[in-house]
Formats: sequence, structure tokens, C-alpha cells
Amino acid sequence: MTQHLSTTRRTLLRGLGASALVGGLATCPTTAVAAPAGKGHPKDGVHVPGTTAAQRAWARRTLRTMTRDQKIGQVFNQYLYGSDANTVSEADAAENLKLYGVRTPAEVVAKYKLGGAIYFAWTNSVKDPEQIATLSNGLQRAALEASDVPLTISIDQENGVVTRMGAPATTLPGAMALGATRSPHEARIVARVNGQELHAVGVTMNHAPDADVNVNPANPVIGVRSVGSDPELVSQMVAAQVKGLQGSKGVSATAKHFPGHGDTATDSHVGLPEITHSREEWERIDLPPFKAAIAAGVDSIMSAHLVMPALDDSGDPATLSHKIITGVLREELGFQGLVVTDGLQMEGVRQKYGDGEVAVRALLAGIDMLLMTPDMPAAWQAVHDAVDSGRLPMARLDEAVLRNLQTKAKRGVVADPFVDVQRVMDVVGTLQHQRVAAGATADSITLLRNEGGTLPLAGAATAALAGWSSKTETHDALTTALSGHGATVTALQTGASPTPEQVDAAVAAAKQADVSIVTTYNVTKGSRQAVLVEALRAVGKPVVVVALRNPYDIAHLPQVDAYLASYAWSPVAMRAVADVLAGKTSPTGKLPVTIPTADDPSKALYPFGAGLTL
Repeated sequence: MTQHLSTTRRTLLRGLGASALVGGLATCPTTAVAAPAGKGHPKDGVHVPGTTAAQRAWARRTLRTMTRDQKIGQVFNQYLYGSDANTVSEADAAENLKLYGVRTPAEVVAKYKLGGAIYFAWTNSVKDPEQIATLSNGLQRAALEASDVPLTISIDQENGVVTRMGAPATTLPGAMALGATRSPHEARIVARVNGQELHAVGVTMNHAPDADVNVNPANPVIGVRSVGSDPELVSQMVAAQVKGLQGSKGVSATAKHFPGHGDTATDSHVGLPEITHSREEWERIDLPPFKAAIAAGVDSIMSAHLVMPALDDSGDPATLSHKIITGVLREELGFQGLVVTDGLQMEGVRQKYGDGEVAVRALLAGIDMLLMTPDMPAAWQAVHDAVDSGRLPMARLDEAVLRNLQTKAKRGVVADPFVDVQRVMDVVGTLQHQRVAAGATADSITLLRNEGGTLPLAGAATAALAGWSSKTETHDALTTALSGHGATVTALQTGASPTPEQVDAAVAAAKQADVSIVTTYNVTKGSRQAVLVEALRAVGKPVVVVALRNPYDIAHLPQVDAYLASYAWSPVAMRAVADVLAGKTSPTGKLPVTIPTADDPSKALYPFGAGLTL
């Protein structure tokens, strides 16, 4: 390891040896004035599953040395602008000044004695693997100087449509693609690759897997982020992903979004959804994947910003509900790991209360980690005042802090918070990992329609490629892959809402080709994408549709000649699609959801498990 230890880090590790026992953890000395011991402190019963006696003892000793301010900071996990802990652009400094009153990520960590940080592309945290690793080391150094406790560094690396760390990291299939493979073994291997690559860059917690059961095809926020619509399949694949993520050199997994976000027509980023499932329906549909995650040893569960009257009729979102977080998750289900909020900047949790009050109510509900409050000064002060007044008992705060500390110790972050920047690329994006990704992606491709033997295409076919593309990347990758199989491709990006001029151009290209291929993205009733497909069908030549995100598009395109669901638009997914189109491989994916007819959601157009081969 090339990372040099700071003075604080040497202090933290001083005295390691036989007395540290199994966990390799020693007492964490500090010169800070500690919060008073005695009344209000939790009993020694806080016990994160999977921790050793030594790790729990370290957490208790560390808690006793922490000041009130250090404890408050420990329950916050914030986004910080900048690609380096100490040196940032003026634009990033301006964002940090606006939010936190200081310029750099390291200064934010020091000011608020943060317990966690979360990475996003829009905060410039994830430019490349070595930069991420360097940022992680810098933030950990700042945290150790501030409170002698390393950070939880988290990320939403669900894969598929929610991917924060991009290439050269391995492009892995998302949840619904894994559901289409029907292979828990493959899901576990994919998750293990994910965990190893995140661990290599200093990330310690992944806010994945998604444990929602997507029973609503119109769900605007989950969709392919879910494994599928069958609770048993979702449970199997979620458990496999938990074990994979938390395996060898892995990270903490987070099952989300409790108590279940799979049947909503409202995006909790912009509104407050209501789940109308009865208690019996919740136990049958939404609950099983969370039970499976707990049984698999998941470190963390994320709350949902939604109302579920069957569990709590107060009108408060689950994140702020003591009945749901403590009553159901803790007491009924027996979960003793870390409970983290979904992002507190989302409107679903902000509609009834201000940002300061939200933070206090979340902790009172039983939350242990407050993720991404949009007003850190207000939230921090509100928690501070609630502790001072006795409204938020010190015992509740200490319980939350202990769970954070024990989780860090369990995942090895305390014993070794730094990563070797020079060896990052020995792990991230390796050929072995890419082969895992390619194999799982290929196994997910699902063929639902193939009229008249449209597929496979003739080896020297000419194709007009139209539809939605992520910039030019999706169409470029598909064109290159098809060309490699002998096809000649003319590509036109027409987007998710093709103009009349774009439709005309696509029709003109189709008249000169043997086949039209259309890449679609979440087709709905009245969509211009359906207009494009119908115009191409009128040419009188075969039309092949590739659904790049949700597989439900075919409900609005029922007469196409061939239809594939890829669940993603990445280059690796497009290569797998091209292999099927050209007949190099036969699709083996099985539909992980039921696709209803467009006119009657109670009738199945394609049932769960559908899938053709060639």
C-alpha cells in the first residue's frame, strides 16, 4: 500500500495485537471532551449482525470518547462537490460554500464531523477509478483528523440504468436483466464483481440491491431497477446480490426501498406516493425480498419516501414513521442492521416538514443514517437542539451512532480505511470482470416476438437503424456489432419523440434496406415512437424493435415483426443484441414481469416467464 498513514491513523492503530482480538480493532484515543456517560446511553444490546465481540467493544469505547457534535455528525451522509478532497474548481467550491459554508470536501467533513459521503457524477466525484480512489483516501484522512472515525463512503451503483461509476469500470447488467437470466448464481457473481470494484476505489457501502417488486408497469421511478414482478424471483435474486456485494473484498449492501416501492404511479423524487396495498398484499408482494435480504445478512436497509396506510395511517412517509421503521422493520422483522434514509432532498419526504424537522423525525422513527439533507446547517442544528431539549433522547442518537460504528468495523473500514491508488486498475474493469458482464448480459436478452422467422437476419442484410440512443453511444455500438456480422447499417437517431421530418428520413432509409431496427425507450400511449414504428411498418418490410429500458413497450407496438428486450442501452448490451439479431447466439432470457395489454391492464399480453429462442 502506498498510502501514508496520518498521525491520527497511527494513533487509531496503536496497540493492535493480541488484545485487539478477532476484529483487529483497538481503542480510539482522543483529546476531545466526551459527552457525559451514564443515563441516556444505550445498553450494550446494540448488535449489528455479523460483528465480532472485539468490533462491538471498539464501537462502545469509541462512542464513550465522542463529543455530542461528533455523534451528530456521524449520522449524516452528504454529497460533496469536487474530484479531490482538498483541491477543487471554483465552480465546485461555490457549490460547497452555498451548501456548507466551506470550499472543499475535506473542509466539509471537518466542519460537520461527517459520518459519511456519497458519490455522484454531478458532484464530480466519479471521473475515473484512480481519481475516485484518491478522493476516498483524502476524505478518509479528513474524517480521521476530525473524529478518529473513518467515513462510510457510499454510492448508488445498482448497475443498468442507475450507474454512477462508469467506464473503465465494468458495465454490469441491472436488476431486471439479472431477473431475466433466472440465475441467482449469475446474480451473485455479478454483484461480487460490483463489490470488488467499488471496494478498490474506497467505496464502503453500495445503496443496492433494489428489493422492490415492480407490479405496476407504469411505475415511473423503479421499472428495470427491480428484478421483476414475482416476489419469489425478486427474493432469490436480491439475496444473491446481497451475498455477492458483501463477499470477498466487498462492500455493505443496502436493500431498498422499504416497505416497498414497486406499485406506485408517483415518483418520490417529485411527489409523495401512496401504496394502497392491504397488510395481506404487502406481506405477500412487497415483504418477501426484504425478509430474504435480512436472512442473507444485508448490512443496511433504505427507507422509502412513501405513504402506506396499511402499516401507518398517519400520512407520514415511511422514512419518518416510527410504526414502520421501528415497529415493523426492527420489532416485527428483527432487523438489527443499519437503516438509512433515501435521499432527503427528495420531495416525497419534504412535503409536510422542513429539512431540520425531517432530520429529527427520521432519527426518532429509528433511522441511523441521514442521507443527503439539502440543508445541512438547518438539519444539524435541529438535531443538536432536539438532543439538548431531550426531545431526541441521547440513547436514540447513541444507538444510531453505534450501528454506524459497528457497520464500519464489520466491513473493515476501521482497520484499513485507505486504498492503494496504484493497484486500482488491477481490479477495476479487468478482462475477467468484463467477461462476467458480457455473459450475464447475453443471458438476459429476451425475445418475445419473431413472426415469420424474421430473426435471425441474413448475414449480408442491409438495415435502417432508428430510434432512441444514449447520445450516439447506443447506435454506434449496435452498428459496429452488426457490421462485424456482415450487415450494412444506416443509423438515424430519432429520439424518444421523433419529429415528422425524422420519421420521413427513417422511412426513406427503410425503403432502401432489407429490415428496419428501432430502439425504443419507454413507449407510452400516444407516443411518437409508436408513430415511427407504424410508418416503418407501412413500408412493407420487416420491423424489429429493441426495447432499451422497460420491456413493456410492446404493449403499444403489438404488430411488429420481432421484439427484443435488452433492459439496457450500454455497448455490452448492444453487442449481445447484435449477436441475437445475427443468429450468433440464441436468446435465453425469460420475461421477469407480466406485460399487460395496453387497453386492459388485467389481461396479460405476455406472461411472466415468456421468452423465445432461435
